[in-house]
Amino acid sequence: MNDVQIIELVRQAILTVFYVSAPPLLMGLAVGVLISMFQTVTSIQEPTLAFVPKIIAVLLSLVLFGNFMIGKLADFMTLLMESLPQYVNGG
Repeated sequence: MNDVQIIELVRQAILTVFYVSAPPLLMGLAVGVLISMFQTVTSIQEPTLAFVPKIIAVLLSLVLFGNFMIGKLADFMTLLMESLPQYVNGG
């Protein structure tokens, strides 16, 4: 296994992590900003008002984007399994 193969494998792993983690994180971020704006305007400082909608949004994003996320993980695992003999043999 040479340096180029290692760099490509790490690049694919980082991209996969980004693709899988981005939908829930972005959904939680968007809902968090909206709730913070609502709390600022109404002067309501209830912690559960910020926490519960974010949890619901993240769960909803997992339902909506779960198929996409599983597909990305499956593609990466397929790439790893197909490349495994090449990595083990060093060629």
